[in-house]
Amino acid sequence: MIRPLARGGGQLGGLETLHSFGIPVAPLMVGRNYDQAAVQLRTSLSSEQRKFLVSLKSSLTVGRYFLCHAGIRPGVPFERQNEEDLLWIRDEFLNSRMDFGKIVVHGHTPTEEPEVLPNRINIDTGAFATGRLTCLVIDHDQRRFLSTE
Repeated sequence: MIRPLARGGGQLGGLETLHSFGIPVAPLMVGRNYDQAAVQLRTSLSSEQRKFLVSLKSSLTVGRYFLCHAGIRPGVPFERQNEEDLLWIRDEFLNSRMDFGKIVVHGHTPTEEPEVLPNRINIDTGAFATGRLTCLVIDHDQRRFLSTE
């Protein structure tokens, strides 16, 4: 089983992402050159890549689904969710059995298979570690998963 990963360090796929852009990661692995790596990443991105990243939203509502990276703070209306929670929340959200009013589709907490519960669907199958990327296809009332193998 893939266990939830702690925030920070090289456990979240950041080093692999930087490496994919040709940025040396060895110094980062020993806690050095973070500022230099940030500059290198900014200069390695094309203007199209920068525009794309800037255009991304923290969340999206589609019908009866609310899509975000990590989850939501239970008890807070969708329109008042904090961006920090949308990107980083874990236990309070994952342990909640509350009806959120919409089904929250999220990742951030890797699991072996997509996790489908009445109030949320976790599609994070740990692509950075497993090579398996999963997405949810929603077609009217039908749902199915697509995964790389």
